[in-house]
Amino acid sequence: MDLNTLRQFLVVARLEHLSHAADELRVAQPSLSRTIARLESELRTPLFDRAGRLRLNDTGKLFRDYVERALGELEAGRRAVADAISGGFGTVRLASETFLTFIGPLAAFKQAHPGVEVELHQIPAAEMARRLLAQDVDLCVASQPIHSDGLEAVELLDEAVWLAAPLDHPLAGRTSVTIDELADEPFIAASEGHWHRRLLDRLFAARGLTPRIAYEGEEVSAIAELIKAGLGIGLVPDLARRSAPSASAAWIAVDHPGCRRTLTLYWGAGSHLSAAARELRGTITDWDWTSGGPHASTAITP
Repeated sequence: MDLNTLRQFLVVARLEHLSHAADELRVAQPSLSRTIARLESELRTPLFDRAGRLRLNDTGKLFRDYVERALGELEAGRRAVADAISGGFGTVRLASETFLTFIGPLAAFKQAHPGVEVELHQIPAAEMARRLLAQDVDLCVASQPIHSDGLEAVELLDEAVWLAAPLDHPLAGRTSVTIDELADEPFIAASEGHWHRRLLDRLFAARGLTPRIAYEGEEVSAIAELIKAGLGIGLVPDLARRSAPSASAAWIAVDHPGCRRTLTLYWGAGSHLSAAARELRGTITDWDWTSGGPHASTAITP
């Protein structure tokens, strides 16, 4: 099996659709089908279930993880050579569920290192461990735990998550509210799997309840605007509350100790981090998340 075969396999495994994979790879579908068949013949086992829609089976998932790590090591070697030639600075790849939180540290990093190319990848937390171990990305930031061996982590921030309500909402004058009192309220929420939605579901499940979802979507940045427009209420982390205009919504504490968000930075324990990746890691970990700026000792001077 050659590198091209393995790269083609990864695209088919990701898309689980031969025609779409062939389009992305710009190869003929019959040729791609023969490539996958030869790979399965060499491994002496099917990698996909073909009853109905093409599906990566358990053996295929096992093989995919090894292939991703193997190709990741090769890419890491290429990057290490490029870093050595360029003096250590080139490209750094950061993944997160959302980047609204990181505008400050990213701007500070770019100001300090204008020659470094920063690649941003918005991916769900469920994919982060695999992408880090495959060395597809250098750093990941998640607002929910990532359980996987082979990762190192540092906690960036632990903060309260507030209930935001329209200013004319009946709860607007309250200082705190219980989950039971929110049982019949329409919620503006993120899609399933996002930390925001997982927190909401977890808080309600602890009381034997299910939240009433009025809006569910990928545009987390739209949540505050939809709440302000009076379409429902929602959970908003303290960082977002502090950066929002003072008259945009009513902010109410949720009477539950678990209504919090922990922001954590992850990287591969055995990965070769370029100088650029190490510098970005330092910028993020040294950032003063309380004030929303660099610590005094690391502040950038003109």
